[in-house]
Amino acid sequence: MDPLIGTLAFTLLCFLYAVVKARKRVSLADIPGPQPESFLMGSLAELHQEQAAEADFRYQAEFGGVAKIKAPFGVDMLWICDPKALQYIYQTSGYNFPKQPERRVLSGLLGDHGLTWADGETHRRQRKVMLPAFGSPEAKALLPVFEHYAEQVTLKWRDIIEGSPDQRAVLNVIKLIAPATLDAIGEAAFDYKLGCMDNAENELARGYNSLAAGIFSSPSKSKLFWTSVAHYMPMGISEWLYANLPGKGLDKARQNRRAAHRIARELLDLKSEALLHSKGSRDVMSIIVRANASENEKTKLADDEMIAQMRTIMLAGQETSSNTLSFALYELARHPHYQDRLREEIRATERVVHERGDSTFTSSDMDGMPFLQAFVREVLRYHPAVPHNYRQALKDDVLPLSKPIRTLSGAIVNEVPIPKGTRVTLSIAAYNREKDIWGEDAHVFNPERFLEFSGKRGPTVGVFANILTFSGGIRACIGWRLAVLELQSFLVQLVSNFEFGLTEELKRLRRENALVMVPTLEGEPEKGVQLPLVVSFAPRSD
Repeated sequence: MDPLIGTLAFTLLCFLYAVVKARKRVSLADIPGPQPESFLMGSLAELHQEQAAEADFRYQAEFGGVAKIKAPFGVDMLWICDPKALQYIYQTSGYNFPKQPERRVLSGLLGDHGLTWADGETHRRQRKVMLPAFGSPEAKALLPVFEHYAEQVTLKWRDIIEGSPDQRAVLNVIKLIAPATLDAIGEAAFDYKLGCMDNAENELARGYNSLAAGIFSSPSKSKLFWTSVAHYMPMGISEWLYANLPGKGLDKARQNRRAAHRIARELLDLKSEALLHSKGSRDVMSIIVRANASENEKTKLADDEMIAQMRTIMLAGQETSSNTLSFALYELARHPHYQDRLREEIRATERVVHERGDSTFTSSDMDGMPFLQAFVREVLRYHPAVPHNYRQALKDDVLPLSKPIRTLSGAIVNEVPIPKGTRVTLSIAAYNREKDIWGEDAHVFNPERFLEFSGKRGPTVGVFANILTFSGGIRACIGWRLAVLELQSFLVQLVSNFEFGLTEELKRLRRENALVMVPTLEGEPEKGVQLPLVVSFAPRSD
């Protein structure tokens, strides 16, 4: 048979299978929600082709904390930002709301069968082995690594600016930060110098360069359609298709996999050898290898699972960090008074550090800067690296609501019955803008809220400062402490040394939805991630 005919026939069978499965759909007919674009596309284009979270904020304003949205073939799904419903799904229900299978396949594309892919008992087992490496003492011990790479970025930017007219330059900060965050996670997580800052063309640097943006930015309607339809296919078939189909984005994912696997296997051999000789350091992977060795055979991670965790850590520790830090610098450029205030606080702490004879900040120094803490929290709230999580109901269930909603039939309800198999889109971005939680100015970037507000509004949902950016419950980001320390370290160095201003190009800034939220410029998708800022030396009164 001609290979093309075989492929088309296979695709048609998958399509027919999906249609049959979809016709057995669940119904949430009485829940209000937006009109779908079409029977075939549902609400997918509106939710994923617009700028990240724009549709979410519209749904939030019009429908409150829960809305019915449509998948292809008219299948009902739920969109949720209600705090009490989210608390129930993340915190109360455990594994009763697993990841959607099509989303697990996408996680596997970027991190193999690691922690972001795993569910149920597999996830519990993997997380148990990994947790000892991500406690507060372990994270604080790695602060010098983050400070070192923040200093390296500072030195590089100093060279650029000193050689520029008027000692100011327009820098695409995200492109210049990304190699540093990858090197930082390489050393912090694996005690391994990747060398991406020195050689941006090395295999691993190229493999992680704008990875999520290169694969998932500006998805076509056909790509959105087939991703959703994959819900009805066996996961093995979907994984085989992603592993073998041609495509620029899939080729990039395969390049990343090859590069990451080569390094990961080398590192795993080194860590295992060090353990045999009772050696090893305090990096994340050494701790995980030691923890894994103490497990019994049934709960140990296999070598391929260990390699998957390493690939997952590299992705999670690099792309989300560089995106968040870039948006943080953008907000400082937008709000010069916040920039001045943060720099004043950093300089005051620098003086204290120098007076006691030290040259670097400790984690206690970071904790002792209230405006730095407030600013970091507000950046994480306002610019969540991942705007959505995706789950489905393992059984018939009932979601409690913080605020009642009016159904299409006119009833006022305080809970929503959710049939088994219902897919739910959990809006991290919209929860982070909930006025009942964050105040009437929730859609305004305002670090002051974390200085003025004491106490708790609403249910506990997020793992850090009740922000949902790091998720919550059993699937909360395991490395959130490392992420916060890294963000603080880079901000302290960069804000102390440089002043940031806006460029004309930023009038075209897009918050692109590429599984993670990335900055791009309208009309220039071919250039990938962009966040150009005017960077000059910060004034010093001393």
